[in-house]
Formats: sequence, structure tokens, C-alpha cells
Amino acid sequence: MAPGIRNERHNGTVLQRARAATWRGLRQPVRWVVLLAGALPVLAFPDANLELLAWVGLAPGLLLMASAPARRESAVRGWWFGTGYLLAAMYWLLPNLGPGLLLVAVVIGALWAGVGLAAWETMRPPVTAPRAAVALILVPSAWLLTEWLRSWQGFGGPWAVLGVSQWQHPAVLALAAVGGVWLVTFALVAANTGLVIAIRARALTPRLIGCAGALVAIGAGPAAFALTAASPPVRMVSIGLVQPGLIRDPARRATENVQLTRALARGPDPADLVVWGESSVGYDLSTDTQLLHRLSRLAANDHAQILASQDAEDAAGRQSKVGVLIGRQGIAGEYVKSRLVPFGEYIPLRSELGWLTGISRAAAQNMVPGPGAHVLHATLPATAADGGSSLTIGPLICFESAFPDMSRYDANHGAQVITYQTSDSTFQGSWALAQHASLSALRAAETGRPTVQAALTGDSAAFDARGRLLAWAGPADRGSLKVRLSLPAASARTPFDELGDYVPLTGLGVVVVAAMFGLARRGHNGRIRRAQIHPDGSPSGGADVASDSGRAPDREVTRAQEAPVPESLD
Repeated sequence: MAPGIRNERHNGTVLQRARAATWRGLRQPVRWVVLLAGALPVLAFPDANLELLAWVGLAPGLLLMASAPARRESAVRGWWFGTGYLLAAMYWLLPNLGPGLLLVAVVIGALWAGVGLAAWETMRPPVTAPRAAVALILVPSAWLLTEWLRSWQGFGGPWAVLGVSQWQHPAVLALAAVGGVWLVTFALVAANTGLVIAIRARALTPRLIGCAGALVAIGAGPAAFALTAASPPVRMVSIGLVQPGLIRDPARRATENVQLTRALARGPDPADLVVWGESSVGYDLSTDTQLLHRLSRLAANDHAQILASQDAEDAAGRQSKVGVLIGRQGIAGEYVKSRLVPFGEYIPLRSELGWLTGISRAAAQNMVPGPGAHVLHATLPATAADGGSSLTIGPLICFESAFPDMSRYDANHGAQVITYQTSDSTFQGSWALAQHASLSALRAAETGRPTVQAALTGDSAAFDARGRLLAWAGPADRGSLKVRLSLPAASARTPFDELGDYVPLTGLGVVVVAAMFGLARRGHNGRIRRAQIHPDGSPSGGADVASDSGRAPDREVTRAQEAPVPESLD
């Protein structure tokens, strides 16, 4: 038979086997249950806001992973769990991705295979005390790895990081100041792991270890809140947030923003800085001098600079999202959005995935990202006390509120307040708006800085330096918010500001050590099994009788004389 024909038949056989294996997997009801179990914890996020569910909602999925009949099946169940989690958390992307959402969820969901393996290795019967102790460290570390890897722009960026579900509980958010959102996530997964140990273990000692681990995880946040305090404020500032609503026409949108800004200047406590939502200006201010002059005159008359958001093509046809600080003299500073929304503002591998634009609202062209985070210096109105002063702000745009490293960078470079400009007009009527605004609470707690988010269509919000909610405007609200913020010293630092991502890096180290230990143990067990049988088929425990010449006697071994292979080695 010709080699080409043999290769074709071999490839056809492999493909048939792969198809058969796929269909066998899809016909297993337990995997569909795992998929649904993955969607359950998403109810802890806004708008459902069943945040207490995050402390127990992972347990059904972990139980199904730990009860898998084999190592490989535990990894597959972890994969299905992750896919269900991402599909439920990002369902609102369906208009942008279409069927591509399933592909994204399946590909990134594979990261949870490690969670399945960790649960199976440490919590399958018998659950001993040492394995219970390891599970309380390894399983949360494996989960952390999924979130940390997703926080890379190459993976699309983080969304629905489990720790964000606790955004309404400043006592829990105190952990974010110590180790970022990662430490909040670790505590949540550890509590769920402890619950699973208490359910699966038969002996008293591992059950007590599981209960103790869960209690420590639950109490860690309140303990951190009681033992720490926010940096003392050094001054106050009033910031206005403008939310005009969904206005498609760029000229009308600019006019509405102007009118709402004028309203903020009235009253005994006018705003010191006004923040507009993302895409509030649909023109290139570097060429539209008439509009720039109009906004500069507005800033001068109201005695407050305006942080607008420009969304327009330049003369070369390139498009970027730009935060533009406008004062009485014109443009006082700019920040170009650096972390773009996958498929919404660019299509990864556009040459291969560009077809998505034909069946969804994916980006028609890729936007141009900026060079990275940096601070801007706003000039506050002159007062009798200080005669005018500067306010260092950390301007970030939309999706960038999901990245802890960007707000941390701004805080470490002197920002006293973090500002977010967003639109979210694409996702009206979905959970995305509230989920997006809740991210600012985590960024505030992490950096020890107050944060504000101005949204065109909602949700606009403001949080103090410990992540406590100060103001909120939902998608049905139109108008403006004015909030008075207590600012820390520019030199103030939280442990997370200083230490960064040490929590996920430690988790990575735990996972790597566990993987190396597991591979070494499997290799050792394999060598023991192979050593139990000689190449000639005789048991390894037997010994040949030496002849006078010092060598084993010559003998013929027939199949009937061969020692049977132990059943455990089949």
C-alpha cells in the first residue's frame, strides 16, 4: 500500500475517533450539570447581587470535580465549569461576538482544568488531614491562576474576577488593600474549599481542618478592616460627573454635556473638576478649533476644568479613545486609552477572525492604543485658602477599570483620585453596566484612593478610599452627580500599591511546585510498577539460580511457564 494512502486512512481514523470522543463527552449528563454549576457563582455579581453566594456557590462545582472517576475527567469537568462561568458572566457580549462568544468561553474556560485537577488530587477519597490542608492552599491558587492569566491583555483582559462580587462589603474589601482583588478571590475560594472538605471527609480531623479554613477565610476581611485604617485625608475636592444618556448625534451629545456642566457650577459648592463620559466628544479637538474654544470658554466661566473624552478619527483615518483635560487655555493634558476592548474596539487576529464583523457588531476597524497609563495634573479653582492648586488624577477609560495594575501605576505616580470615563451604550438593559461600575470599588480599596466613574448612559458612581459607595446613577438617570471626596496624600501607599501582584505570583509558585511534585510521584509509581516484572516475564521478586560459572543457567521459557501479570498492572 502506498504511504500516502496509509496516511490518509490514518488521519481519517484519528478524525473519526476525535468526533466519537466529542460526542461521547456531550452525551454525559454530569458535564452539563458542571456547566450549570459554573454559571451559579455569577449570581453573586450585579445585577443579581447575591454576593453571599460567592462564599458557597463554588462548592457544587468543586464537589463534581473532586468526585470525578479519574484524573482526566476531573480536568474536563473543570474545563466545562470554566466555560459555564464565562458564558454566564459575559452573556452581554453576544451582540458583539455572536457565536464567537462560545469559542472564547471554551478556549479561556480551559484554564479551569487546573482547578479540576487540584480539587481531584486533594479532595478525592480518602480526604486525609494533610490533603485537606493542601487543598485549602492549592485549589484557591489554581483558581487565582485563571484570573491572573485572564488579566493579560493577550487573553482579552479580566472580567468577573470572583473577588469583585464583594464590592458592597468594605470590611471584605480591606483584603484588597493588602493583596489586591486577588486576595479577596483567594479567601472566597478557600471558604468554598473548606466547605467541600467538611462535606467529603469522613474522619473528624480533616473535617475540622476544612471548617477552620473556611472560618479563617471568612474572618480575614473583617480582621484586616479592623486592624488597618485609610490614610488620613489632606484636603477635600468636589467632582462633578455628567451623564447625558444615550444620544447618537455627536453635536447634540456635546450640547447636552455643556448644559449639564453649567448646572454643576451653580450653588454654594460648585464642582472643582467635571468629568464627562467616554465618547462625549465625537470630533477631533486638534482640528475642530471652534468646539475646543467653546469648551475652553465653558471651563473658564465655570472655574472648573473639564475631563472630556474624544472619540474621533484623525486626519490619517486612525481612531483612538482620548481623555482630554480642557482648561481656560485649551488642552491641558491628554491620555490615550491603552487597553482596548477585544472585538468591541479591535479584533484579535483580524485576518483570521474578521468574518465576525459580518454576523455581529464587532469592530469594523482596529483602534490605535496609547502607550500606557500616566497621570494628569488638573488646576483647581482659586480659593481664599490656597489661591489655586493642582490635583493629580489617574485618568483611565472604560474597560481599563478591570485592570488592577493600571490604577496601581497611577497611585504610585502621585494620583490622589482615579477617574474612569465609560459609555456602555452598547450593553443597555444588561448586567454589564452595574458590573462595570462595581469594579471602581475594588480599585479604590486596592489603591487607597477615591474613584469616580462617569458614564454616558450609566452607571456612574463614586467610592471613597476604602471602597465605600458615595454616589450612584443608574441607566434610567439623566443629569449630573456632584460628590465631595476626601483625598489622601500623594505619597500614601497601601500594601498592594507597594507589593503589587505578590498574591497571584505566590499562587503560581504553589501550582508549579504541586505540578512538579505530582509528575515526580507519578513517574516514581510508574518505575515501581515496571520494576515488578522482569523482561522475561518472571516476577521481580524471584531470583535465578546461579551456575558454577557465575551466570544464570540457560533455559527456555514457554508461555505456559511465564508468571502471570498482576491484575493491578493491566
